[in-house]
Amino acid sequence: MTVKMPTAIVHENSVVRLEPLTLGHIPDLFEAGGGDDEVWRWLSVPTPRTPDELAAIAAEIIGSDKYAAHAVIPRHTGKAVGWTTYIDVPGFDQSIEIGWTWYGRTVWRTAVNTSCKVLLIDHAFDVLGHNRVQLKTDHLNLRSQAAIRRIGGVHEGTLRRNRQRPNGTWRDAVVFGILPEEWPEHRARLVSSSS
Repeated sequence: MTVKMPTAIVHENSVVRLEPLTLGHIPDLFEAGGGDDEVWRWLSVPTPRTPDELAAIAAEIIGSDKYAAHAVIPRHTGKAVGWTTYIDVPGFDQSIEIGWTWYGRTVWRTAVNTSCKVLLIDHAFDVLGHNRVQLKTDHLNLRSQAAIRRIGGVHEGTLRRNRQRPNGTWRDAVVFGILPEEWPEHRARLVSSSS
């Protein structure tokens, strides 16, 4: 059985609100991380230097049937600070990926990322009926790998030369997965540590 790719909807908790990404979020998003090479360092596109460049990247994601993109809005500010998406995982029945995620530096090492993952993983398992959530990152992005392990991601392997970076070098993708039976224990730990 294959589960249909979802559409972006509103998800929220006490820390963050996720809502469907629109071009209306671009001013906040550009303020949060546009032009910041460190924010965009591990992503598959060059750093956007203008709001129009960021809008072009967002428009591609919004217009694709491979993504369900959400703007990430901390409740205490009401301003978008990044985005995160569900991504189709061809070849894996009932599997979905959470990725194409970035956040402005002001929310690095805060509860924002964990809160986003809890919302999206809960929805993937409990509402959408997926059997596996996949997360992957650049093999050189040790900060992201540690964050994925912290939320309960189990290392499943490395896809060598998975994608070419904007600078022409090759990225190996480190792949992690979370299964529904593993999630409740991790979820409980994450929720208790953030309260």
